Amino acid sequence: MLLSEPARLDDTSGHRFDAQRHWAASLALRFAHRQGVTRMVQSRHSGPLRVQRPFYPEGRDEACHVYLLHPPGGLVSGDALTIQAHVENGTHALLTTPAANKLYKADSQGVAWTQHTCLSVDDGATLEWLPQETIAFDGSRGEQYTQIDLHGSARCLGWEMMALGRPASELPYVSGRIEQHFRLTLDGKPLWLERQPLDPLHPRFTGRWGQGGATVQATLWAVGIADVAGAIEALREALPDNPRWAVTVRYGVLLLRYLGNARNEAWALCEQAWHLLRPLWIEREAHTPRIWLT
Repeated sequence: MLLSEPARLDDTSGHRFDAQRHWAASLALRFAHRQGVTRMVQSRHSGPLRVQRPFYPEGRDEACHVYLLHPPGGLVSGDALTIQAHVENGTHALLTTPAANKLYKADSQGVAWTQHTCLSVDDGATLEWLPQETIAFDGSRGEQYTQIDLHGSARCLGWEMMALGRPASELPYVSGRIEQHFRLTLDGKPLWLERQPLDPLHPRFTGRWGQGGATVQATLWAVGIADVAGAIEALREALPDNPRWAVTVRYGVLLLRYLGNARNEAWALCEQAWHLLRPLWIEREAHTPRIWLT
């Protein structure tokens, strides 16, 4: 569901520098079918969160590509980011970002950030949620919530990627805590619910039964593939043969997981899977967003 009004700062929360700080930004989008074209009919924003104009690189009667822009480039203590999108019947939207999202180190007060993503896809609509990866700096503290509500024959394919620390700068993720929540429903019934704490001080972080010390993780999901078993077999045949990824299906949701230590490997795996799955999913070849190539 969409917010009735954009989030606003007030005198008790905005521009504080103590443990009560709260700097909000929100974006609410709505896509509707107009004269045979998917159009972005609503773009309501508050704070530093907005979109560029819609793009139609696949043709005017195909997917509407939209880039979500957050000029600060990342989240700091007290930030509260809310992204909402409603995709109406007969429309096809592809949402992505121009660069990686960064989760910066918490301040001396240890104030957390929050990020909420709420996506609603109507019966007969299609959504692709393909943001670039998230990079968590050492000491980052916050919570991420992703909720996707599907209705009827809605189709959705998306991914989430997380890179912990900055190994190239020899700055691993050794402190802080990030909690991730994911909820995917169909007509109000849960298909996939997940909660994951990322805490380098917890045994799960390094244990072989948990994260095993991996610094990069990714999940790709798809709902609406007619032949899920055939899609899984195609992925297993086409993708690199290594133990860092696996694919399965649960309650009609295809899930591909990566757990390793290389952002580029995770991205290449998910992008290749998307290129392979899209014709099986919606009978359309994947069209790489131009922003990924800049």
